[in-house]
Amino acid sequence: MPSESQQDVTRLLSRVREGEQGALGELLPLVYDELRALAHNVRKQRGGSETINTTALVHEAYEKFAGGEADWENRSHFFRVAAKAMRQVLVDYARAQQTVKRGGNQKPLPLEAERYVPTEKAGPLLALDEALSQLSVLDERLAETVELRYFVGLTISETADVLQRSTATIKRDWSTARAWLHDAIGDAA
Repeated sequence: MPSESQQDVTRLLSRVREGEQGALGELLPLVYDELRALAHNVRKQRGGSETINTTALVHEAYEKFAGGEADWENRSHFFRVAAKAMRQVLVDYARAQQTVKRGGNQKPLPLEAERYVPTEKAGPLLALDEALSQLSVLDERLAETVELRYFVGLTISETADVLQRSTATIKRDWSTARAWLHDAIGDAA
């Protein structure tokens, strides 16, 4: 049975979808801690503060997905969209790092942006993003599992909850996706 907080989020998402003014503003305080925890998991997976600034990742990802169409079906869908937005933010900064590294004519990044993706990790992250895009064409379910596990840092159980699948299915999908990605990109990531 969903908690009261989860029901509040679902109700607010419905109000946002219906175009109610102010509903999006009410939503952020309810989901901010969860978004921050997701971003913190990403940061922790990447080896600490030098790889990503948690607050900046949350804010950039929120701007990215809240600025688009708000047609979130439910709480699970909202967090799947958040995972995609976090992935896009990380990949955008990795691309920027690669451009700067190669002497490109890139606009200067804010000082804290340099901590998003270190130059030495930009190449593998871009390789992973490209392979994940290819996997998405072949099997969207596997790609979603990778986004939630790798980019957001959810556990098997949390991923199963968000995707509304059994933990056995998520374990199988995670194993299959990892094997496919390893074949696609080898030791690059």
